[in-house]
Amino acid sequence: GFTLPDKAQHILLVAGGIGIAPLRFLADEAIKEDREVTLFLGAMDANCLFPDENLPSGIEVIHTTEDGSAGFQGIVTAAWASMHLQYRRYQNIQDIFACGPLPMYQSIRELPYFNDKSVQVSLEVVMGCGVGVCYGCTVKTRQGLKQVCRDGPVFNLNDILWDELNW
Repeated sequence: GFTLPDKAQHILLVAGGIGIAPLRFLADEAIKEDREVTLFLGAMDANCLFPDENLPSGIEVIHTTEDGSAGFQGIVTAAWASMHLQYRRYQNIQDIFACGPLPMYQSIRELPYFNDKSVQVSLEVVMGCGVGVCYGCTVKTRQGLKQVCRDGPVFNLNDILWDELNW
């Protein structure tokens, strides 16, 4: 799973769609340790947003919907790109945790802000067997081939060879 660095006092969570699931538990852990948590929560529309009442109290939530029915209109990474330029408090966040569809990770990779940050991503892939026998969830990384079911699902964003994914 995700690794919360000891030094991280303010963390950024970026959730696209059902990607909120693993990040919700990370938010719980961070809040228990008195860390500041900002969650950018994206969905197709307002009906698909994870309910705020199911999130831990004490976190800052910024909603985005692709159709504009709630929060910022557009994809979740576009909202982040806009807000971090406007508000100084977001500019010093060093630890980012993300879970969502593959195009969301591509957007994160393209934003210069994330280049020198620690970005952990939880890959959403179909796992044929779930125990590493079928190799259906194999990804190429800088350290060689890794299986999402055995070695992940969390990886450093910059360790994955994104141009070689076949999903």
